[in-house]
Amino acid sequence: MKKYQYYLDKLTPQTAVRWTMAVVAIFTFAARILYLQGFYIVAYAVGIYYLNLLLLFLTPSIDPALEDDDDGPVLPSKTNDEFRPFMRRLPEFKCWHSAMKATLIAIFCTFFEFFNVPVFWPILVMYFIILFFLTMKRQIMHMIKYKYIPFTVGKPRMAGKEDTGKVVVG
Repeated sequence: MKKYQYYLDKLTPQTAVRWTMAVVAIFTFAARILYLQGFYIVAYAVGIYYLNLLLLFLTPSIDPALEDDDDGPVLPSKTNDEFRPFMRRLPEFKCWHSAMKATLIAIFCTFFEFFNVPVFWPILVMYFIILFFLTMKRQIMHMIKYKYIPFTVGKPRMAGKEDTGKVVVG
């Protein structure tokens, strides 16, 4: 277990390497599903899990919808335009770690015929697409309503007025 934690600690600052590993694992899983022509329930379940991870990644840790409870008049405690850093409900590293674990478990499940439940896969694909678009629409509307963007890099900086005057030498 210590060795596992050691390698996780080594991978933590290497975001591109981690996500490349995740994409390779996901493509390996997809190739296995296509090659075996089965295990569509496993693919659907892991797809729903990825959607859940994405939602947690895009959602702020403190939901503004829950802060807007109007129990009566209260004094204002902050201005609307004050900078607040975006704190995720699911940090990027935990998102990657959960996605990798789910992908590896899904690949493992494809080795057992017990998980190969016969199902008409186009229905699962259509249901997943509809679920994805409805969920993303709701999430985007939430972002617009509460004016947050989960992909900002840092505090906005005010640019000074550009100096266009002549230089006086005297």
